[in-house]
Amino acid sequence: MGLFDSVAGGLGQMLGGQQPQGGAGDNPMLQAVMGLMNDNGGLGGLLSKFQQGGLGDLVQSWVGTGANLPISPAQIQQVLGSGALGDLAGKLGMQPDQVAGALSQSLPQAVDAMTPNGQLPSENDLMATAQQMLGKFFG
Repeated sequence: MGLFDSVAGGLGQMLGGQQPQGGAGDNPMLQAVMGLMNDNGGLGGLLSKFQQGGLGDLVQSWVGTGANLPISPAQIQQVLGSGALGDLAGKLGMQPDQVAGALSQSLPQAVDAMTPNGQLPSENDLMATAQQMLGKFFG
């Protein structure tokens, strides 16, 4: 399975099996996840939050070039907290545990896709990578 297939599969899981229509503006889960990244200072800030939560080994596996270690919905809940998950759930019309489950399935793949060289990209590189991923996925 290719890189973009993995990301597309992860996003499909996040959307509850729905296929995205149109651009990112039509995809509330994608908007919510991007908002989560923005609220935490970008990709680096979000990953730092997981590291501070004691999950540095997991985060490093997502960024690195090897296999991605899994994260549980409970670990997502522990790091992000009920407030952030509740906010996301409200925006998406889902329950917080459903959002935590979707993130646990998709976040490792998304981070892996945004760090193809095994390290955090610069903000400009990250934006270019995200645009390229979205273009291929939503094209």
